Amino acid sequence: MSFARVYPEYVAKAERKGRKKAEVDEIICWLTGYSQDELNEQLRKETDFETFLGQAPRLNPIRSLIKGM
Repeated sequence: MSFARVYPEYVAKAERKGRKKAEVDEIICWLTGYSQDELNEQLRKETDFETFLGQAPRLNPIRSLIKGM
């Protein structure tokens, strides 16, 4: 499944909770190490999830500390 297909759902969920698209992008970039331009390029290419995460420039080393639902 492409990351680009799910991304709008992430944004919609965040907006329902009073957040903004820019905040979703900031979190994704923090988690993966992609710059905003790189994230936009991955969305444009409709990269699948496995490739999106597998080719992430630098997964944040403290990502395992994220808790919640």
